[in-house]
Amino acid sequence: MSPAEADWGTPLESPAYPPLVRILAVLLVVDLIAFGLWSLPALRSAEWSTPSLLLFAGAAVCIVWVGYWIVYSRTRLEGDVLTQTWIWNRRADAGKVTQLKLVHWRWVDRIVAPRLLVRQGPTVTWFHSSDARLLTGFAERVAERMALDRGASSAQRPG
Repeated sequence: MSPAEADWGTPLESPAYPPLVRILAVLLVVDLIAFGLWSLPALRSAEWSTPSLLLFAGAAVCIVWVGYWIVYSRTRLEGDVLTQTWIWNRRADAGKVTQLKLVHWRWVDRIVAPRLLVRQGPTVTWFHSSDARLLTGFAERVAERMALDRGASSAQRPG
């Protein structure tokens, strides 16, 4: 992803989380499944009520579901729109953004994904990307839009 690609309007895309985080998510889910299978004889001998079984099953489904999305979630910048696939998709339009904050520490990039806090009116959304250049590209587009809007509004003022 070079600045030239951003200028050409080529869509930029990256995994939402760094490779190490995705590997850890897979390992944790596999370990939890293995531990559950190992504990199965003890779990079968216990007396379970229906609500406790449902809670246990719901927790297992949630763990696998979140693990899946950590591995397969993607962040994409296309034009002025930033999207991230997740359990529910996130979307931000550069023209509607009122505030941005980039949280990025290079020294922990392998375990903490760079993230961008985006405020669009009353809503606040966090976007994660394993490549901080994608997030800064969106921030630059927001800054360009804000500069254009300020220039247009000052040109309309009398005097």
